[in-house]
Amino acid sequence: MTQPAAPESWQPRWLSEPEQRAWRSYLRATRLLEVALDKALSPHGTQLSEYEVISMLSEAEEGRLRMSALADLVVQSRSRITHTAARLEKRGWVVREACLDDRRGVELVLTDAGREAVEEISARHVESVRVALIDHLDPEEFLALGRAMQKVRDALAEEGQATDAYGT
Repeated sequence: MTQPAAPESWQPRWLSEPEQRAWRSYLRATRLLEVALDKALSPHGTQLSEYEVISMLSEAEEGRLRMSALADLVVQSRSRITHTAARLEKRGWVVREACLDDRRGVELVLTDAGREAVEEISARHVESVRVALIDHLDPEEFLALGRAMQKVRDALAEEGQATDAYGT
């Protein structure tokens, strides 16, 4: 989607010094957090983006999701989810099948080996989330962070893309 040209009178709303510090802290922390979570999953030969896919499938009805819906859910492009699915297929954790409801689309389906991988990896992942993020915040701060990110998610998500496996 292309942004309309700014009118001649348009002026940027520059960040104040405290906003700039907060913004830069957010950027650096989110990038470091992703690195830490990837590093924690590396002994399992996987990365966060792959774990997120099999985790979402493990929570979905019958362990299957339409590829396009899964891409929206984990915020990956259609191309990237296809590459992620290919890596997971090579491990035997997922298979691609025609959609049950219309047969034109493709669903990614978690295999028994994939379900075992989720069960094995999930404890490591949850502990790494606690160590890298939750343990550094008071419970109220963590819940406030969740509420704030929900607002951002809802504001940025296109219609139909702001839902998770539970429809919220």
